[in-house]
Amino acid sequence: MSKPRLIAFYLPQFYPTKENDEWWEKDFTEWTNVKRGRPLFKGHYQPRVPADLGYYDLRDPQVRERQVALAREAGIEGFCYWHYWFAGRRLLDRVFREVVESGKPDFPFCLCWANHSWYRKTWDPDMPDKLLIGQTYPGVDDFIAHFHEMLPAFKDHRYMKVNGKLLFGVYNVMGLGKDRFELFQKTWNELAIQYDLPGFTFFGFTFEDKEVENIKKMGYDHVVVDYIREMFNKTLLPRKIWERMMRTITQKPNKVYEYDTYANSLLKTFGQHKDVWPCLVPCFDHSPRSGNRGVILHRSTPERWKTLCQKVFEMCIGRASDQNVVFIKAWNEWGEGNYMEPDQLSGKGYIEATRTAYDELK
Repeated sequence: MSKPRLIAFYLPQFYPTKENDEWWEKDFTEWTNVKRGRPLFKGHYQPRVPADLGYYDLRDPQVRERQVALAREAGIEGFCYWHYWFAGRRLLDRVFREVVESGKPDFPFCLCWANHSWYRKTWDPDMPDKLLIGQTYPGVDDFIAHFHEMLPAFKDHRYMKVNGKLLFGVYNVMGLGKDRFELFQKTWNELAIQYDLPGFTFFGFTFEDKEVENIKKMGYDHVVVDYIREMFNKTLLPRKIWERMMRTITQKPNKVYEYDTYANSLLKTFGQHKDVWPCLVPCFDHSPRSGNRGVILHRSTPERWKTLCQKVFEMCIGRASDQNVVFIKAWNEWGEGNYMEPDQLSGKGYIEATRTAYDELK
């Protein structure tokens, strides 16, 4: 038996950048939307307020050290940093660049290339849509430049491995496409040999369980499935609860789901694909970004999260220890109400629940 390797996705959108100043407003960060969150119905936890770490600035190395201390408490093995590369241009790269250059925190990491275009409506659906920066794939020279840009990270002893190879993810699998991925994979593995690296284990990220087999056929070594969208066509809140909410509602939300509905959907669907890597969501509330058009997981609690973790961890028993990976999305995506970090409502509840589920696994 092997216990799962817990890897948490990590968002670096918590410091001002030139681009965000131009696109949004001066000193815009993820916290800007978080602070604007408002309750849409009775019992809706908004705004979500951070506890132990406060409204931090990730340019502060001490904040990053405190994050790692909390992650270790939870039993997290490492962070998977969202990585942004747009045809030779890196965005939101300061935090990870400093982590690599300074050697601190001394905590394992890997990368997932968030290779999707950015649109204004992603962050503010009330504004006219506008392409902020497009994702393009110029060809093999760009793949080579991309590899060399990230080479210091690949050489770092903290970089996580699966099957003895460097773990690297692709978020927008269909956007990259099969032919381009094959070229990308071939180019990077050949370059790895040149630089005495062990090569790469590539995973493809998806929200669609039905895409698992297609992604495997594209040549990815593993598939990570975030099951949150699996429930979108399933039953919403029970009618009596929905009607009670409607009597006290301030704005009619678009999609509100019981956390148990999400958990049950995940367990049922994941059970059909024992060879995928699951991506578990502790809580989710997109309303700070999308208002009443956001998806909300209602009544997520540390206790419900612990139960989900326990069941998924048990389902993973029997996997080879090196490949027994479970992703958590996310460590700190506060704008989507999707985080494990302490808040004013639950304190360190999600961290403690994760650790308990991990330690009690028999």
